[in-house]
Amino acid sequence: MNINNPLISVIIPAFNAEKYLKDAIESVIKQNYQPLEIILIDDGSTDNTAKIAKSFQNIKYIYQENSGPAIARNNGIKIAGGDYIAFLDQDDLWTPNKLSLQINYLKDHSDISYVLGQQKIFLESGIEKPKWLKQEYLETITPAYLLSALLTRKSIFNQIGYFDSSYKHGNDSDWLLKTIDARLSMYIIPEIVLLKRIHDANQSHNIEEMKSDVLSFLRASIQRKNKQNNL
Repeated sequence: MNINNPLISVIIPAFNAEKYLKDAIESVIKQNYQPLEIILIDDGSTDNTAKIAKSFQNIKYIYQENSGPAIARNNGIKIAGGDYIAFLDQDDLWTPNKLSLQINYLKDHSDISYVLGQQKIFLESGIEKPKWLKQEYLETITPAYLLSALLTRKSIFNQIGYFDSSYKHGNDSDWLLKTIDARLSMYIIPEIVLLKRIHDANQSHNIEEMKSDVLSFLRASIQRKNKQNNL
């Protein structure tokens, strides 16, 4: 380990995550980068999430009453000790060199605020492919505009703000859109950093709620841009 490496804080929001959480945490532990701080925010789970999280050494386990992933991530950011922040959803996996590739790019490019990467989508064994998932997405590598693929400077949250918990769906997309509207520089590295799991639970979103939230934060984006243009 290079003692000069900056600390990266990894925030994992988890709710009733017992089925996939062990694999997600292990994909963080197997990173070929140190030092890491792993913060797991348990969002009011009623299953074995706490037991699984506490079975790992050196994980900061924080319990909160069920409040949603936005508040879980925000609470994680507030206690994070690293100058760099990464997020991992409870059912996703990282490739072993995810953080090392991204931190090296940020260290070499001080003008870049955050880095994303490529993703490989895979279908959980025994699960029928949902109608919205095109077969080509399972066969190709695509850019991942997702928090699980993100490594960002912590200072960006002071500039952009935290995740908006008023959005039940899409608060992550809303935050990324705010960074674009603020004209922050980002980069998508060409390597795969994320293995995105498709399973039963992430097929069951309320489509109408999602549409409402998306329309709302898109309107907010238009208002921000109009305000900038009028300055």
